[in-house]
Amino acid sequence: MAGASFVGTTIEWYDFFIYATAAQLVFGQHFFTALSPAAASLASVTTIGVTFVVRPLGGILMGHFGDRLGRRTMLVLALLLMGVATVGVGLLPTYDRIGLAAPVLLVVFRLMQGLSAGGEWGGAALMAVEHAPVHRRGLFGAFESPRVV
Repeated sequence: MAGASFVGTTIEWYDFFIYATAAQLVFGQHFFTALSPAAASLASVTTIGVTFVVRPLGGILMGHFGDRLGRRTMLVLALLLMGVATVGVGLLPTYDRIGLAAPVLLVVFRLMQGLSAGGEWGGAALMAVEHAPVHRRGLFGAFESPRVV
């Protein structure tokens, strides 16, 4: 279970951070074309911040429902939510094609990614510790944090 938590969290945070690179390099030009280049770049980078605002809410919601429905169920839901949001961002038409709906949908997908990242990280760390040998719980729990920092 610790290995699955490690792999799941690695994939989740890879999705999360690859977006930050794309936001800085290209999203301002494609989703915020009605703005000046500086404002478009700022708006694009602000979509990264949206995810950090909702991450605690994702942890609260998935923690609450994880206690009721099972942590494994919520962990799978978090991974699916991140995957759907990532595919959505990848397939999202630009501002030139659908107008204002493009940046709005981009923010919606980022909110989904933030909820997912917040819920998945805590659940994965908890599951890794719960399934670890008693004398190795600290070590297993420590594997979840380095990729986030």
